[in-house]
Amino acid sequence: MGKILNKPVRLLLVTLLSSLVWSKDSKLAADTPTDDSADAISVIVQFKQVPGDAHKNKIRSKGGSVDSDLALVKAVSGKLPKNRLHELASDPDVAYISPDRRVSSFLDNSAAAINAPAAWNLGLDGSGIGVAVIDSGVADVADVGGPPGQGYQRRQFSGNGGQSRIVYSQSFVTGLGSGDSFGHGTHVAGIIAGNGARSTGSQYFRTFRGMAPRAQIINFRVLDENGNGTDSAVIAAIQQAIQLKDTYNIRVLNLSLGRPVFESYTLDPLCQAVEQAWKAGIVVVVAAGNNGRDNSAGTNGYATITAPGNDPYAITVGSMKTMGTPERADDLIASYSSKGPTLIDHIVKPDIVAPGNLVVSLNANGTLAAQYPGNKVAASYYSTRGTGNGHRMSSGYFTLSGTSMAAATVSGAVADLVQTQPSLTPDQVKAILMKTAYKVFPQYSSVTDPATGITYTSQYDVFTVGAGYLDLQAALTSTDIAPAGVAATSPTAYFDSASQNIFFLQDMSAVWGSSAVWGSSVVWGWSVFVGPQSAVWGSSAVWGSSAVWGSSAVWGSSAVWGSSAVWGSSSTTAAESTAVAINGEN
Repeated sequence: MGKILNKPVRLLLVTLLSSLVWSKDSKLAADTPTDDSADAISVIVQFKQVPGDAHKNKIRSKGGSVDSDLALVKAVSGKLPKNRLHELASDPDVAYISPDRRVSSFLDNSAAAINAPAAWNLGLDGSGIGVAVIDSGVADVADVGGPPGQGYQRRQFSGNGGQSRIVYSQSFVTGLGSGDSFGHGTHVAGIIAGNGARSTGSQYFRTFRGMAPRAQIINFRVLDENGNGTDSAVIAAIQQAIQLKDTYNIRVLNLSLGRPVFESYTLDPLCQAVEQAWKAGIVVVVAAGNNGRDNSAGTNGYATITAPGNDPYAITVGSMKTMGTPERADDLIASYSSKGPTLIDHIVKPDIVAPGNLVVSLNANGTLAAQYPGNKVAASYYSTRGTGNGHRMSSGYFTLSGTSMAAATVSGAVADLVQTQPSLTPDQVKAILMKTAYKVFPQYSSVTDPATGITYTSQYDVFTVGAGYLDLQAALTSTDIAPAGVAATSPTAYFDSASQNIFFLQDMSAVWGSSAVWGSSVVWGWSVFVGPQSAVWGSSAVWGSSAVWGSSAVWGSSAVWGSSAVWGSSSTTAAESTAVAINGEN
């Protein structure tokens, strides 16, 4: 016997069914504005056959005009007075009339996943904010110029600002200029501040816009054409950024590069340079590294955060996969994203995660484009002009993956945040982003590398996703501002060998240790704590009968917790974009 609906539900259903019947029988769309005025509106008129001149004349005879043929849907677009719509709708040759509705281009999935449109809708676009990009250089292309649609073309940097938003450039690589012959820095800059100039217009149905599309770029080249550089070059660039902070209002510094950890952050000069920038009032955003699949030390990818991402001041960013959709509910961690805790100091990292996999951004036609031609974006992916041109590839856009891209996403978001709240300190920015991060994750996910057949399983704990998934809208609307002068340094994890549990060390000088409002469960969320509520990881933390996460499998390893745990084979700083990260994963 069927359920009897209550009266309000029945009335709702009757109302809905009535509107459906009306919509089906009427030739006018329900949202077509009709009144007695002679104001012309833009419409699409569908006919029962492909319209010819006789059909178009029916529109003209009602005082309307025809703009374009839409033979694909047996229609034309045009304009018609509102008071003549019913007359045209009654014509037996007319199938349906609808408004020529405004459509929005599909956002790049990274922007949609972090709710960047909320910032743009508020007029927040990084205007007046300087972002220092310390990388392989930034090519001066149209997307880092002025507003799209105003004739900005590719041009050489003139050094005086001009139409380019690259307001300052300097190379710290001997024998090389400030341009980008590698391609990494331009891609990063596009994610931060690209304005979509070369994908904006009537022929484009996707626009590749950065998080802060009007921010100013301060271009410091520290990596050569192969993506390699040195600590000294990076430190010199950071030093210059501090000196130019007031000149260009540098509020954000992006470091999508790294190297292995060799000593405590308290001794590492690269980390110390980062801290100086932070204390000078610059938010430093650093890529976590792309070593999450590295099990060479028997840690299942844990303890692979690279320097200077191991510094407790910096915002260290891991990479999420948008899964090809703008919604974040289906997003997963990228298995290559490096995991904490940091070597030697055991700092809880990453701090936050953001979209970084298969991200479309600017192409500099450098070494990366030559090595990975398949990563160029097909013109048909975003432009109607690409249709019918086979597999013509765009020269302007390129796809890369890695925590480099994720860090750039956060840097652009920070530019928007400090634009609306200029008085925020770096610590307050970090605290807001971490507390407002989206914290709904699955327990674990797996991906199989098609090339090797190896399956990588990621557990969504505090060392994998940090405080959660960047949510710019939540950060912008948050009223919980950490007290000025209180640090937001990332906490230290402590391994208790007796109980086989890992705890956060209490630090009363940090915002997380001083108030229940900023307590660990509030900022990091219970879902990233496995085992007893007071511990980060309990000894019984296993997933099902396969016991993937046995207590001695990871935490008993001296590679993570031993005081002499120093590893890595190179002191060269490099753009942390390994092959797996460049190509991404499904």
